[in-house]
Amino acid sequence: MKCLFITLLFLSSCVNAFVPSPKISFAPSRIYAGGFEWEDPEDVFDQGVENPFKNPNLMNGENGLKIDPARLLGPRLSGTNLYFIGMMGSGKTAVGNIVAKRMGSYTFLDTDDIIEKATKMTIPEIFAAEGESAFREVEGQILDSVHAYVRCVISTGGGIVERMENWSKLQTGIVVWVDATPDLIMERLEKSKGTENRPLLQTENPKQTLEDLLEKRKAKYGQADVTICVDSAETNENQVADMVIRELHDFIDENPPSWKQAKAKAQAEGLDWVQ
Repeated sequence: MKCLFITLLFLSSCVNAFVPSPKISFAPSRIYAGGFEWEDPEDVFDQGVENPFKNPNLMNGENGLKIDPARLLGPRLSGTNLYFIGMMGSGKTAVGNIVAKRMGSYTFLDTDDIIEKATKMTIPEIFAAEGESAFREVEGQILDSVHAYVRCVISTGGGIVERMENWSKLQTGIVVWVDATPDLIMERLEKSKGTENRPLLQTENPKQTLEDLLEKRKAKYGQADVTICVDSAETNENQVADMVIRELHDFIDENPPSWKQAKAKAQAEGLDWVQ
């Protein structure tokens, strides 16, 4: 039986192979408040990019060239990671990869892929040799490593939400739940590799097992910041990615950073922001 004892240092080195070093620098304005030198957070974090769906002019560049709204997500997120959660076969990996590629400034990571490379075992092999508990332990260590990085779109395993300690990592970013129906998931699995590579579905009634797992996890999935419902096979991955991008822009509008809320409140009350 192959041992799954992997040090956190080794896991970090595996993650390093996936994440390029950021080469972004800021030159914030320095002002004075109460005699102390101070940096206005607006100069550091707010790059003046608005929600393109509320300002169509942002969708058109020079010479009539259209700007992908996904490209405008990066500046608005200010490095915040995106975590995709959902059931196996929901499409979160494919959709997350599309979103990252369209954003351009973000790196896509798949925790299952990192686990397989780190352990040199497939997910079914890990379940067969060590059981689900050992897999969840390694999964948690991987999440602990990747959440330390910024500007990443991260697709996670379907059961990652079951451990409460994982939520402290997920909530450092924006969590997107790709909520596909069991019927749609089973249809997708049957069209691809079936359920052979899905350890938790090795039962007499895979669909019932899938429904039971979803019911068990639904309340935790529901804690996501953004929920994308997918109930039709006619909705392809690119269309789901479009839905995610739009919902993320709206979420950013509805949840501005605390410093921006404080600034807006001060201005509404007739107070000058720090001069």
